[in-house]
Amino acid sequence: MIEQSTVISESLAGKRIAVTGATGFVGTALVERLLRSVPDCELVLLVRDGKRTPASRRTKREILKNDAFDRLREQHGPDFDDAMAARITTVAGDVTRDGLGLNEADAATFASCQVIIHSAAAVSFDSPLDSAVEINLLGPSRIANLCNELGIRPHLVAVSTCYVAGNRRGNAPEALVSDGPFDIGLDWRHEVDASRRLRSDSDAASREPSQLQHFRSNARTELGAAGAPALAARTEQLRQRWVKDQLVDAGRARAASVGWPDAYAFTKALGEQALTDVKGDLPVSIVRPSIIESALAEPKPGWIRGFRMAEPVILSYARGLLREFPGVPEGTIDVIPVDIVVAAIITVAALGPEDAPAITQVASGGINPLKYRALVDNVSGWFTEHPIYDSKGQPIVVPEWRFPGRGRVQKQLTRAKSVLSKSERVLQNLPLRGRQAEWSAQLETKRSDVDRALTYVELYGLYTECEAIYQVDNLMATWDGLDEADQAAFNFDPRSVDWTTYITQIHLPSIVEHARVKTSPGASPAVNRMSRMRKQVLDPRRQVVAFDLENTLIASNVVESYSWLATRRLDTPERIRYVLRTLIEGPGLLKLDRADRTDFLRHFYRRYEGAPVEQIERDAHELLSQLIITKSFPEGIRRVRQHRALGHRTVLITGALSFAVEGLRPLFDEIIASEMSVRPDGTYSGEMATVPPTGEARAQLLADYCDAEGFVLEEAVAYADSTSDLPLFEAVGFPVAVNPETRLAAIARKRGWLVEHWSKANGGPRPRLPIGPLLSERQRRERFVGSGSNQ
Repeated sequence: MIEQSTVISESLAGKRIAVTGATGFVGTALVERLLRSVPDCELVLLVRDGKRTPASRRTKREILKNDAFDRLREQHGPDFDDAMAARITTVAGDVTRDGLGLNEADAATFASCQVIIHSAAAVSFDSPLDSAVEINLLGPSRIANLCNELGIRPHLVAVSTCYVAGNRRGNAPEALVSDGPFDIGLDWRHEVDASRRLRSDSDAASREPSQLQHFRSNARTELGAAGAPALAARTEQLRQRWVKDQLVDAGRARAASVGWPDAYAFTKALGEQALTDVKGDLPVSIVRPSIIESALAEPKPGWIRGFRMAEPVILSYARGLLREFPGVPEGTIDVIPVDIVVAAIITVAALGPEDAPAITQVASGGINPLKYRALVDNVSGWFTEHPIYDSKGQPIVVPEWRFPGRGRVQKQLTRAKSVLSKSERVLQNLPLRGRQAEWSAQLETKRSDVDRALTYVELYGLYTECEAIYQVDNLMATWDGLDEADQAAFNFDPRSVDWTTYITQIHLPSIVEHARVKTSPGASPAVNRMSRMRKQVLDPRRQVVAFDLENTLIASNVVESYSWLATRRLDTPERIRYVLRTLIEGPGLLKLDRADRTDFLRHFYRRYEGAPVEQIERDAHELLSQLIITKSFPEGIRRVRQHRALGHRTVLITGALSFAVEGLRPLFDEIIASEMSVRPDGTYSGEMATVPPTGEARAQLLADYCDAEGFVLEEAVAYADSTSDLPLFEAVGFPVAVNPETRLAAIARKRGWLVEHWSKANGGPRPRLPIGPLLSERQRRERFVGSGSNQ
């Protein structure tokens, strides 16, 4: 259905309108509404190039494919793409760069616009200070500077926020001085210089040797023996995160010191001041929304893009993760639906600088207030009637909401986080794997939940305790000046929102749908997700499948294999001495293995020095039947056969020595194992002939194999059990964690990888110690004892 023409739509008809921030929540809704409700207008979208995606493709993927455009898709049918291309021009630009980073041609396109709507912003309440300064503070003035440099005077509509008023109580009018922003009493240029210095200082501090060692240590704690490249990459990630955290803390501290709840509101206030200072003759109108939430009606009730401020808190409460949240029960939560904000922006743009107010606040608190207690009662009642279900299919009973002080909640959550963190560290140091290792992963999930709840309290607590009442005199004066047709077509009257209806029939159903939480009893979606992932792994389109051996296909390791071989020809007293020595060495070997798998193998395989090759090869046949096969996982062996039946190429990549796994060759298409050099006298040297296939070497071997055989690595599957296999997991398209150790269990849970729990068959031999069967005295005389053994 084609929208009816109104005075507002006719005022903008045929004009070229530039929009920044079109990939965001407000920007997407704004683009859709202009295209649907303003005939023949053309849009110029300033979109930043992605790391791998050019701006034009981002417009198609991130804007036009959004469900906000369903009505336009229905209207245009198969001609939708052509219709959008005829009315939209994308220019690659960035509001954090002077001149917006536009090339000459794009600058000319930008200069042809009669209206510029600037909605780009760093909207996160925990943005790093320097990022918020570059986008929120300098973004509007960069647009004004470019307009002045180009000699053009379009109408600039800048989207700000009501919270530029700071931490005030009582009435907060549009301006404390006539037709201007709040006089915040700060020099915005000094704040820009200070934030840039802070970025440089924080980066330099992060490179101090003691800090780098700290990041490296934390990376090793998290990833274990994942290999040098993985540890280096994680170390750099931790360093960059530390710098960001320093800048986030600095933003909060600076904002609080001068009376703002966070860096977002602080830099938005400075941005208004900077824009006023540099705009010159450029006509500017400022629109200040309060907290923007899901749509009341346009483009459809409940439409939302990403979660805003309230949704994470509401969903955490519904899941039972957040039992209380600070706030004043009689206080006002000033939220406004996004379509009301968009309608106000379009109206201000249509009226032009002559008729539009210099500043328009779009808020509900001063004219149709939503009280915090009313919000809580509606949320609690709705989730009592429509509960979320846990992974066991049981309804989660929402707690009775209390209204504690922010300090008390922060202390409680901080204590809980500390206890969970200490418990997590203890479990990570235990040799757990498989289902037992999931205890650690579950504990990490709980700690993350507490950490997230603490972040919500720190970020949003000030907003729920805010007692400012944002006045909308200019908004309502503009509303009263519209005729009935414009009011019907572009509703921006906050009084039109019935809060109970909006919360219970529009907003909550929408966010529950978008959150994809479990809303019915029965099997957990996680189980279904694992089944779906298993089908993907066993899809005939997969090409090559790599398997680790130890603790992936068998419940054994290189120490057991060596012990079995080394003790076959020892008498009982010698066996006892061997077992005692090995038990004493155990903790040191485990520590070395956790630190670096390759170093551990080189060190341990020295014990084979002097071992007769012929004897080892004879014994290896019995090793296969008496140890490896008896300790194998039947489900794992079946999985290998399933892959081969599907036509997948199966490759065993193991750090075990080649003679120990030679008997498994009929099961696999290829075997890549550790190789030991042989001396001229027919004994093993105890030295590796090649780099053991572990860690990053394992990933490179599979990549080389795929290249040589014409396979696509992204279509490969990998089965393994340890964080030392992270490089392999990250190289393939389909990682499968089998009986994962504690660190890998946590990583797999976080990244959503398929996890398999395989076990040995019931009824098989279960020797208490990994020693070979006692041989006759004649056979024992043939034992190998080399200088590298620990006899």
